Amino acid sequence: MAPKAILCGYYGQGNGGDEALLATLLQMLPSNWQPLVLSGDPHQTYQQYHVQAYDRRSAPQLLTAFGTADAFIWGGGSLMQDATSWASPLYYGGLMGLAQQRDLKTVAWAQGIGPLNRALTRWLTHQALRGTQAITVRDPASATLVEQWQLPHQLAPDPVWALTSLPWEGEPFPANAVAVNLRPHRDLTPDRLTTLTQALQQFQQKTDSDLVLVPFQASQDLAIAEQIASQLLGPNQVIMETDPRKLKGIFAQMTFMIGMRLHSLIMAASEGCPCFALSYDPKVTQLMAIADLPGYELAQLPTDAGAIADAWAETMARSDKQATQHKATQFAQQARLHQEVLHAVLNCNVE
Repeated sequence: MAPKAILCGYYGQGNGGDEALLATLLQMLPSNWQPLVLSGDPHQTYQQYHVQAYDRRSAPQLLTAFGTADAFIWGGGSLMQDATSWASPLYYGGLMGLAQQRDLKTVAWAQGIGPLNRALTRWLTHQALRGTQAITVRDPASATLVEQWQLPHQLAPDPVWALTSLPWEGEPFPANAVAVNLRPHRDLTPDRLTTLTQALQQFQQKTDSDLVLVPFQASQDLAIAEQIASQLLGPNQVIMETDPRKLKGIFAQMTFMIGMRLHSLIMAASEGCPCFALSYDPKVTQLMAIADLPGYELAQLPTDAGAIADAWAETMARSDKQATQHKATQFAQQARLHQEVLHAVLNCNVE
């Protein structure tokens, strides 16, 4: 009988970035292991990936999964952070504690740790990581924090760099298609959204581009995408794709990408699409530094829409798709370290 591994993340919540992490984890999981996914929508997860899934909010289903599992994989993504909610690290930390109490093999995989502003969540994260068989992190800030705790770990780029994409099956996009991804955030104030919309209008006029608005989470991003689309004067469309492999494939046909969400930028860049970031979070700022992406801190967005449009147009004009693809290939190779760690831990002493 195949050994079983619980995959624990923000899965089944309709977020394209987290679904991309799940798809990558399933791709990287040793083939002799059976995945048990904790999901906010087990039926959808089963339909999408054909794997066994359990309701992450149901205590009986959680206990059933833990009762049959041999390993617990925590991640990827920013699970242990208290910037958006103090409840999130309690949930994930509690499940890691339960896994360790049951003597499961435990891996903290592709973690983006922090911010941890509360003493309790910081202590809980430290305790949970101490009990794992392996830790991989996806950014230097997380590595620095784990180093301060003197815990062995591996640093590699976000695993989604190595996700295998699927071709877009819809109508081909125009040769001058530019992708746009925005999400709600306190720093995306109504005034800034108006400025960005005006900048997109002017950018489209300057570049004669077709804008493709790509929401990553329908419950959050779709309304903004539709609002912007209704105000654009040139050709545009809103594309809502739930399969992260096909979502990634969309960016292979894009000339340029303007994005807020971390994984919108990673997916685009990994497909060789030059990007311009609008950072709302330290993880996006770190990606800008690691991948040498141009962009703005959203909280410091220029108020002149014309200046923003000029910056986008100039960046697109001087971008080198071949160089972007070369860098993406390097990141994808480095990201496979997450897979190597998984295989080393899970297949150790497995008969």
